[in-house]
Amino acid sequence: MIRYPIPWPDGARCAVAITFDMDADSLIHIARPEDGFDRLYPVSMGRYGPTVAIPRILATYRRLGIRQSFFIPGWCLETYPDAIEAILGDGHEIGHHGWIHEDPVTTRGPSQTEAFEKALDAHRRICGGLPRGYRAPVYNVTQQVIDLAIGHGLRYDSSLMADDIPYRMTTAEGALWEMPVHWATDDWPPFAHYAEIGYMMPVRGPSAGLAGFWEEFEAQYEAGGFFMLIVHPFLTGRLARWRLVERWLEETMATRKVWVARLEDIADHLDALAARGHRIRTERLPHYEGPQG
Repeated sequence: MIRYPIPWPDGARCAVAITFDMDADSLIHIARPEDGFDRLYPVSMGRYGPTVAIPRILATYRRLGIRQSFFIPGWCLETYPDAIEAILGDGHEIGHHGWIHEDPVTTRGPSQTEAFEKALDAHRRICGGLPRGYRAPVYNVTQQVIDLAIGHGLRYDSSLMADDIPYRMTTAEGALWEMPVHWATDDWPPFAHYAEIGYMMPVRGPSAGLAGFWEEFEAQYEAGGFFMLIVHPFLTGRLARWRLVERWLEETMATRKVWVARLEDIADHLDALAARGHRIRTERLPHYEGPQG
């Protein structure tokens, strides 16, 4: 079912990561820069993430003894220091997620370089060092950003969708690991309802919205693969939804052979496998040179 399967530590059948994009209210400020500060409903919806959901999520992770990965824009690092301190204090990873959730496709060129490096500076000042991984806002990573990540020493990206399990990406600038995402394990489609950024969908109930995620896990577990959720504190961190995720984690960790790990830990594992000669699929970038058609 999976070409070049990855052997996971301690005989685990599947690697599991419940990753959070803590965008907070950066979304309304980047979408409506002229008056986003005065749109109090979307501001409050975003602020729910770092102020209410993050403490709830961290309490679950502490109780279960797991550490996970969070992707946070640089603006949010500066705006929500208490949440950042709590995340780092519990040993979790914070990855690069742009400066203020700018879309790399629409900020190509010098503007994207400036935003990328401004966020890196926030990581140095607030997190005490460079991030190990990157996830593009709205997954819109470009060749420029991949090369920026490699050039600044990041070890992995988590924005692309070319496999079921982690794989290697190489460019003229070097190489990094890809921790693949997919909309099927993202909470935006079932739970987001956000007129200000042009997303108006019916909000699904907690059980219905999460059910597809667990089906994705079962397929990955059967195949010996990699299961990652890409979720947002202000969406899945809400009370009823997080209660179901917490119960799923409890049951899965108790009854299945899974390795629940930070993405940087998975990158370490891949480095060790590669050093021993284990075959891991590699993609060469760029896929295309110039417009096609």
